[in-house]
Amino acid sequence: MPHRFPSPFHTSILPPTPARLTALAATKLPRWGLLALCLLYIVTGLVMREPWKSEDVIGLAQMWTAYDGGWAQWLAPEAAGVAVSQEGPLATWVGALCMAIFSPLLGHILAGRIPNLIWFGIASTSLWYGAYLLGRRAEAQPLALPFGGQPEPRDYGRMLADAALLLFLATLGILWRSHETSAEPAALAFHALAFYSLARMLDHPRSGALTLGLALGGAFLARGFPAVMPQLLAVAVLAGTCSALRPAARWIALLSLPLGLALSLAWWLATAQLHPYWMSGWWHWNASVFGILTPRGLSDVLRNMPWFLWPTGPLALLALWRWRGYLRSPHVQIPVALMLAGLVMLFATREPVDAEYLALVIPCAMLAALALPTLRRGLINALDWFAVMVFSATACVVWMGWIAIMTGVPPKIARNIARQTPGFDADFSLFAFTAAVAASVAWIALIIWRFRSRPTGLWRGTVLSAGGVVACWLLIMTLWLPSINYNKSYREVSNGMAHALAAEQGRTGRHECVRSSGLGLSQRAAFAVFDNLHFELSGDCPLVLLQGNASVLLNAVQRGEYAGSRVLWEGTRAAEFRRAPQFREYFILLRPVPAGRPAS
Repeated sequence: MPHRFPSPFHTSILPPTPARLTALAATKLPRWGLLALCLLYIVTGLVMREPWKSEDVIGLAQMWTAYDGGWAQWLAPEAAGVAVSQEGPLATWVGALCMAIFSPLLGHILAGRIPNLIWFGIASTSLWYGAYLLGRRAEAQPLALPFGGQPEPRDYGRMLADAALLLFLATLGILWRSHETSAEPAALAFHALAFYSLARMLDHPRSGALTLGLALGGAFLARGFPAVMPQLLAVAVLAGTCSALRPAARWIALLSLPLGLALSLAWWLATAQLHPYWMSGWWHWNASVFGILTPRGLSDVLRNMPWFLWPTGPLALLALWRWRGYLRSPHVQIPVALMLAGLVMLFATREPVDAEYLALVIPCAMLAALALPTLRRGLINALDWFAVMVFSATACVVWMGWIAIMTGVPPKIARNIARQTPGFDADFSLFAFTAAVAASVAWIALIIWRFRSRPTGLWRGTVLSAGGVVACWLLIMTLWLPSINYNKSYREVSNGMAHALAAEQGRTGRHECVRSSGLGLSQRAAFAVFDNLHFELSGDCPLVLLQGNASVLLNAVQRGEYAGSRVLWEGTRAAEFRRAPQFREYFILLRPVPAGRPAS
């Protein structure tokens, strides 16, 4: 049967569309429900959470250093005095601005997480509108029914956009990354903006080209060449092969590329001129990312990508098969080009990390939404039941773990948790308990509503997956958050060191610099974020902070290089006691004996 909406850009007759659904299947999802789900998703995990070690606390330290410093720290980001010549400065800029505006009201840690709301807003909005623009096109419409009753193009496009956004929320791999104070949420936002821009250029070439230029420049400033290369590759392929985009190709050359280049060069030239050493490290990092995929990297990809892109990955592959006759239609060709560009980038990376998978998230969500109208009712119901079983079981595990923490029952689970968090003393929080109960009740209510009212909208196949992710995330960030903070935060260590330094300053009556030895970037960043402590990398300082494993450090103080030194403070995170002493992370603050003076 010929397509009932023949595309003006195709001279050949398209095969019958694989989409089959009625107007009832395109019923509008309540806007308040979608908005509430998005807000719960992103706000949960930003409040009441300590900065955790590695990228999260390093990103906050970069923002704090720029806010507390000068233009040097804005052009060439630092974390507590150490140059961080990786990725890009955009997340640092936005975070420092938010700290400047909101720190008096919220404190610098919570203010530094406001950019996550901005990046999520850009990503979710861009995905929704991009999917809507592609979904309402003639080529994407479902098969015309013999006696009518098929959805209107706008209703069908809105249904696909709702489904794509719900699938985006259900994507497991981005759950933690969306809440991390690093460059990754910004990179994901500009991947989504590039997707929207390409869809927009089909109808409004100039405005689409303008936002595409912002996406290219933003991706480069967020995470350098690894973030912008997939976009450039997809744009080059589409400009040459997509007949619907061909009339807009000149606007890409006139607006997108010059704007993206101007935004990138404005920062790059200034930094290269004023901070050549930092820029040299930045070039080295970019070059180190690219290369032939190593066997270890391939193993990581095969192991990590399936869960990172669940559930959108399998549905995207199904959509490619079902819509194989429409590979040259924009609603399929644009997400396919972005996905293939992301895969090329993935296999052109020596050892990919989570950030390299981000370019696949948006196109996979769009393709997964296109798969839904091609599924039989039984398969959609099976997906619902799978979501119910998986997330209900996860919620039960979270509750059982919390009960074990609070009561010691069941004893086996309690012992296992105690081994991971030695010394942790749980306190009952009425607020956390109430929020967790509300999340559990809402999840049960969502299940009952889904199977009792049997909504006709095709988004019903995704609302349980997205709702399950949000409910379980809320449970973890309330019931388990104190123990996770205890296990991943350096606040207690930083506070202990700050008190020791203050006591020593009171004893000597002067402020003395502290030199560090073996101090990691994550730990250095944590001390700066929590107590504004800064340590010199080298120099003639009267105090020294050592970091290393407990056995080596104690040997150095008792019989080695620092024998005879006065120990001012020593400590570690309580969670480290689950490790053997030779692997335990340890800190010692001491006053070395001056050369030529006998030890007291």
